[in-house]
This record gives sequence, C-alpha cells and structure tokens, in this order.
Amino acid sequence: MDRHSNLPLADQQRALQSEPGFRDLPPQTQQRMLDRLSQLNSMSPEKRRRIIDRNEAMAHLTPPQRQQVRGAMQQLGSLPEDRRRLVARAFRDLREMPDPQRQAILNSDRFRGQFSDQERGTLSSLLAVEPFLPVQRSNDAPDFGK
Repeated sequence: MDRHSNLPLADQQRALQSEPGFRDLPPQTQQRMLDRLSQLNSMSPEKRRRIIDRNEAMAHLTPPQRQQVRGAMQQLGSLPEDRRRLVARAFRDLREMPDPQRQAILNSDRFRGQFSDQERGTLSSLLAVEPFLPVQRSNDAPDFGK
C-alpha cells in the first residue's frame, strides 16, 4: 500500500492483482482485498496511516500473539457501544501507567464498582496484549490503543 499510495486507485488495484500469489487466492478473497483497497483510498490520510500501521504491527507478531490480540479485540467488540468506549478510554489511561499502578487500579473498589467482571477481564486481556498494539497518536479518534 505504501509503495503505491501515490497512484490512482485503478493503478493500485492492478499492482495488487500482480502481487505474487494474489491470483492463487479464492475469488471471494481477491474481491475482499480489492474492496478493502477501495475503502482505504476513501479514508482520510490519518485514518489510512493508522490502519496500515496496525496491519504492519500485526504482521510482525507470531501466530499466538496475533490470536491473543484478536481475542482481546473481539472481547472489546462484544461490549455494548457505550461500555466499549468506557473500557477503551480506561485502557488508554491504564496503558500509560507502570504495571504495579495498573494492577492497583484494576483491583480497586472504585474500579470494581465502575466496571463489570467481563469488562475488567476485557481490560486485562487488552493490557496483556498492549505491547503488541500500535500506539495511537493523540489527535486520532478513539478506537482502541492509545
């Protein structure tokens, strides 16, 4: 994507289609990749950069680490929207703290009153994979990570 980002979408699609192994993929997968390329091109440069950075970070993980990150993200995604935002915000705050302070806050009565067992479990899972997650810049929209 980076190599061809200055090209028009049609040229990017041709470049993707000429990548080794692309034609060996099932037609649905090929189409999904082309659709994703179109989506990326319609995003703001900041959002596109964040997604590319996240994908690159995932590509450097071992398969068990990737699965651990996916599991933590699935837990977060399974929460209702309002709670997901709250948990994501708590994760960003906790991520900035040293581990002993994180644990003290996670185990505090105030935190237990604010977050359910499931939400605290999600936070623990996110914090466990935190070293694998790309850092979100401060002007980015709240997703996950910081």
